[in-house]
Amino acid sequence: MRRIVMGLLVAVVFGVGAVALAQTDVQESIAASGQAAIHAAIDRVAPAVVRVEAVTKQAFPWERFDWFWRFFGEPPLPERKVTSLGSGFVIEFGGEKYVLTNNHVVDDAEEVRVISQDGKIRRAEVLGKDEMLDVAVLKVEGAEELPAAPIGDSDALRVGDWVIAIGNPLGFDYTVTLGIVSALNRDVPRPDDRGYFRRMIQTDAAINPGNSGGPLVNAKGEVVGMNTLIARMSSQGIAIEGINFAVPINEIMRVLPQLVSKGAVTRAWLGVYIQDLTPELAAQFGVEPESGVLISDVVPGSPAESAGIKRGDIITAVNGKPVHNTNELQLEIMYRQPGDTVTVELLREGQELTVQVVLGVRPSEEALARMTPGGKTAEGEEYFGMVLQELTPELARRYRVPAGVEGLLVVAVRDGSRADWAGVEKGDVIIEVNREPVRTMGEWKAIVESLPATADILLTVVRGGRTLYLVLP
Repeated sequence: MRRIVMGLLVAVVFGVGAVALAQTDVQESIAASGQAAIHAAIDRVAPAVVRVEAVTKQAFPWERFDWFWRFFGEPPLPERKVTSLGSGFVIEFGGEKYVLTNNHVVDDAEEVRVISQDGKIRRAEVLGKDEMLDVAVLKVEGAEELPAAPIGDSDALRVGDWVIAIGNPLGFDYTVTLGIVSALNRDVPRPDDRGYFRRMIQTDAAINPGNSGGPLVNAKGEVVGMNTLIARMSSQGIAIEGINFAVPINEIMRVLPQLVSKGAVTRAWLGVYIQDLTPELAAQFGVEPESGVLISDVVPGSPAESAGIKRGDIITAVNGKPVHNTNELQLEIMYRQPGDTVTVELLREGQELTVQVVLGVRPSEEALARMTPGGKTAEGEEYFGMVLQELTPELARRYRVPAGVEGLLVVAVRDGSRADWAGVEKGDVIIEVNREPVRTMGEWKAIVESLPATADILLTVVRGGRTLYLVLP
């Protein structure tokens, strides 16, 4: 009997060991397979990655050495040449090969050089550039000798997908980093404060200065984006790591024909500021979430204003095609031709309307940043965790409130309050409560103090010259 039991124990031990070995083999096989896929992806794209050098003129601060030149005569020429480094990658389009990089890498360059992985230096010229996407197309001497990168489909990306960044960070040639897609369709403030980059891919694949213009590659070895932007510091001065952004390759490919043929991109323009219909906003407007796009403001003199579109309207379709969010509406408009007439279906106070809009030419990012939509602009009391004051000329100057705005200024927001949860910020100007204009504390109280304590409250605020809808939950 003892021999039988011992035999069974030995069998069990050996069985467990065999299973453990089998699991180890599977894990090693998976790891090897994953590593092989990454190697294959790099091998497909890396040969097409180039180093981009741009030479620009910059003014030298000779005035700092004024004491020196008083004794030794006039300073040399007031300008110096500076070489900046970036990355790029070769693509094939229309039977020709070009190099794609960021516009900010080659902007204002007197001379552009492209250095391929074999070390050969080639002259390049900027064939076309687009400030909105921060992309430039370079025509390169001997480009036909260079391998082109396979182009993927950025619309097929999912959060969690593996991605690889290839480029020349800090001058270290052909560096490869690995990460995942952290988020999609991010709207990111531009470093020059002139608006936003739209629909960006967020990734934690390490990107550093010099990576700009390099490819973001999927696990199949296809380019799905162009590395463009790094988040380094928050507005509160907190260091940030692992938050980087790339322009989706599908957006670049949409504008490539114009960049190659005309050197620039002309986009159509509606002239509205828009918001997604969140569940809270949808409830306030009596519609379903994501059933359309909320107009938070209309640019004076724009095609939308000319067609009779108003703030608070909800656009539900363009030329019969439903739009559920801001990205869908933007894509339906901007890639049409200026002068095109589109049929816009919208909801206004629950009524269905149809208007015809003749699209205009989208202004530059700088011009858009200067535009201030029409808004409304006067004692300090606290409601819902925010301290309000009637707007005075002095307060308007201090908080840089745009001219013509009338309402109540938010001078403080308590952490964890209803206002804080709603996204209200110090410096906001509340111009409407539940879509009723408010200019004084008396008007505010007449509306707010008549509401049930548990009621959601819709605020219309002006922030940085733009109008937003916020819901106090």
